[in-house]
Amino acid sequence: MISIKQLNYALAVQETLHFKKAAEKCNISQSALSTALSELEKQLGLKIFERDNKKVLVTPVGKRVLLQARTIILQVNDLEQLAESHKLPFSYPLAIGMIPTIAPFLLPKLLPALKQQYPLARLNIVENQSQILVDMVRNGDLDAAILALPYPSDGLITLPFWEEDFYWIALKGKQHTQQEEITSKELSYCDLLLLEDGHCLKDHILDACKLTPPKSQQSFSATSLNTLIQMVLGNLGSTLIPEMAIDQLTSQHDSLSVVHLKEPGPHRKLAFIIRPNFTRLSSIEALMEIAKQSLNLQSK
Repeated sequence: MISIKQLNYALAVQETLHFKKAAEKCNISQSALSTALSELEKQLGLKIFERDNKKVLVTPVGKRVLLQARTIILQVNDLEQLAESHKLPFSYPLAIGMIPTIAPFLLPKLLPALKQQYPLARLNIVENQSQILVDMVRNGDLDAAILALPYPSDGLITLPFWEEDFYWIALKGKQHTQQEEITSKELSYCDLLLLEDGHCLKDHILDACKLTPPKSQQSFSATSLNTLIQMVLGNLGSTLIPEMAIDQLTSQHDSLSVVHLKEPGPHRKLAFIIRPNFTRLSSIEALMEIAKQSLNLQSK
């Protein structure tokens, strides 16, 4: 089989018209170069060079062979550069899934930092519930997804990058709102507003508080944390939200009290999920690092 090395050796001889100089250029012995070129000519069934003790000439058919060889070498170099660029972070757009209790609070911190560090990076964001995102990653519809753990994602690799606790949000003046921390025993479950079924945050809250869902459906439930906060402001109850959402959801409402949930934590972990053979790990690792930096700045 013809090798790239043989083609490079032949092009070196064409350039120097001298076997010894060509061998020095290729950092091999003259005999090794001669053997390789003889084998190349044998494989092709034609003579590329006419050579004697005084000079080297390129045959007419040899000129056509070497022209094609140069094209092949350039194409191989392009292929190697493409492969190398593929290893660099954000060489290609990334399709990333995020759950609704992460996306609105992480993206405003993540995207400006990403733009600053990687101006050409492109992300396609899909927001949906955990199970749908897990299926999309498995099927190759997404490159990765950011979920809150624990959550079943068998067959996928999880890459944790952030841990956080929950905080109780209630109108000021209610019982326990003057405390710095509140236990699950102190929470009145009938007063606790949760997201509707299907949102993993609801399960994480129930698990952190060691609570069981009520047998009857709640009178009030919501599909977003923003809606829960509006319900709290309307004096319909209290709720629990993750640390990353505190500033965005409560900073404009002086009437709200924020109290740390005093239960063993962290109450949830954030992680990327990817397929085991995903090839652009450098992009995910870079995105994880930027996400950690962004969230750490918020927590300081």
